[in-house]
Amino acid sequence: MTDIHPFLAAHPDCILVDITGTQGSTPREAGTFMLVSQTALWGTIGGGQFEFMAIANARDMLAGTGGMAQMDIPLGPDIGQCCGGRTQLRFRRVTQAVAEEIEARLTSEVERLPEVYLFGAGHVGRALATALAPLPLSVTVVETRREELANLPSKTKTRLMPMPEALVKDIPAGGAVVILTHDHALDFLIAREALERPDLAYAGMIGSATKRATFASWLSREGGGERGWMERLTLPIGGAAVRDKRPEVIAAMTAAEILTALGAYRMRSSS
Repeated sequence: MTDIHPFLAAHPDCILVDITGTQGSTPREAGTFMLVSQTALWGTIGGGQFEFMAIANARDMLAGTGGMAQMDIPLGPDIGQCCGGRTQLRFRRVTQAVAEEIEARLTSEVERLPEVYLFGAGHVGRALATALAPLPLSVTVVETRREELANLPSKTKTRLMPMPEALVKDIPAGGAVVILTHDHALDFLIAREALERPDLAYAGMIGSATKRATFASWLSREGGGERGWMERLTLPIGGAAVRDKRPEVIAAMTAAEILTALGAYRMRSSS
């Protein structure tokens, strides 16, 4: 999530544009907001002509040449959009109190971010941490080797642990586990702990069909073979749609898997 403080410091005179309500199909949901100054923007409420109208209204308010405190915009052909729904907007000049409200909202969003734990920071682990960094996720990389925790994205949390499998039990429900260590035996230990957790949204392991068969055999000997655990393990991660083993490609495909699994978990939890 982009830090809002540099924008507010550079553009103290700005307008908070809030989506307060939606009906039907819309680009963004209620609660989404953006900031508009005379020369810059922070965030987006959905783009297109709808957003251009909001920006123009906010800049009229800043200039003192008009502008409305609220807008109700139908997203139809009259404005060159075909969503078909409606969106209600509220416009407020950013004061100290409004800035504190924005900060509280962003802090609350950060606290609710899904937790993704990457076990291993080798080539694919680092590529995946980089792919996940701009997404609305809280990412932690766990390693047994201190040197591998360098050169990760700035907001990535790190844990140096001699027995990383012991950390799995502490991951919040609804989180995701991706196993990418340098040691297959360690991979298996971490995976076993993760599969003991039916409340995790995603458990994935780097590997191949051969590694999957080997792990299934090991898991059977360990007493987990008859509990349906293998059905909940994504191995190999990244799918088979794109046959490209470069770390960045595996990372992109795995990021999509994780987002899909997290979304499905939220749907199940809310139903």
